[in-house]
Amino acid sequence: MTALLGPAAGSPAGQPVGIKDVARAAGVSVGTVSNVINRPDSVSAETRERVRSTIERLGYVRSESARQLRAGRSRIIALLVLDMANPFFVDVASGAERAAREAGLGVMLCNSAQSPSEEAEYLGLFTEQRVRGVLVTPADTTGANLEGFRRHGIPFVFVDRVLPSAEGCSVSVDDITGGVLAVRHLLDQGHEDITYISGPMHLAQCQDRRTGALRALEQAGLPEDRLRQIEAERLDVSAGRDAGARLLGMSPRPTAVFCANDLLALGVLQALYGAGVGVPDEIALVGYDDIEFASAAAVPLTSVRQPAFRMGRTAAELLIEETEESAAGDHDHRRIVLQPELVVRESSLSRSRGRSPA
Repeated sequence: MTALLGPAAGSPAGQPVGIKDVARAAGVSVGTVSNVINRPDSVSAETRERVRSTIERLGYVRSESARQLRAGRSRIIALLVLDMANPFFVDVASGAERAAREAGLGVMLCNSAQSPSEEAEYLGLFTEQRVRGVLVTPADTTGANLEGFRRHGIPFVFVDRVLPSAEGCSVSVDDITGGVLAVRHLLDQGHEDITYISGPMHLAQCQDRRTGALRALEQAGLPEDRLRQIEAERLDVSAGRDAGARLLGMSPRPTAVFCANDLLALGVLQALYGAGVGVPDEIALVGYDDIEFASAAAVPLTSVRQPAFRMGRTAAELLIEETEESAAGDHDHRRIVLQPELVVRESSLSRSRGRSPA
């Protein structure tokens, strides 16, 4: 006969079944239940079977968090990103999760929504939960949030950002080179009036991509004023549409646009399409990140590809390595900088300008 699942005798209704409830129902000590769970070979087969059937009947699930707190070592690492609506960070998370899983660990994924205050709240939560370590793309560029977090001794690794000190590891992409690739391509297509649509310029990525764009102009012997700029409030499609509306009001209107990420570029594309402006014939367009939607856009989007999955995986591997080596005091912090590549599609290949890439 199948037993009805519910609270064990002596366990208040609605309360989870505890190890004492299992011991009482199986007629053994709490230590014996613990041995069955953790050291089954130390218990006789008959007792082991009785305890296991009781665990199954009562629906007991051991408290992993309590076990970890007693051991002082969590099996969870935290990943705090700027915007989980951005497919780029989904790919970063997938890479981190893969590395964590291979190491027998889990990942707690959180979204700061580009807010320093929300970032601070999450860092406090990670401290309370005593996570094994933290992967973070910082929203607070002052460093104040991380400065306070360091005091708790929890290892952390910067993702998609270079750590400005030698006090931790980081995995990033060379965004200056990425900016060079984007604007050099537009110059090769014959464009010399280019507008850079950035996200908030306090973000290092937006600054570095602009620096790269200016460097490409310098290398081509062109003045900096050939690069105009629109600063969007956020790095999403809605902000891109707003930036596109401002772009349409510019006089003279630029012939090419480089966006700080693909979500901005897709929003710009929507605004241009709605106004009847042809892409690429009237305005060429280049994005950044090469998210999945870039190639699926109405006009396939040229984009600077970041190795997002590899970035997340590498960052998690560095964090796991640090948690294993720190106790011995022999961990060396590393800065890993990955290289971007340009993926050319229809949005930047004007039929009336320049030449197609070889």
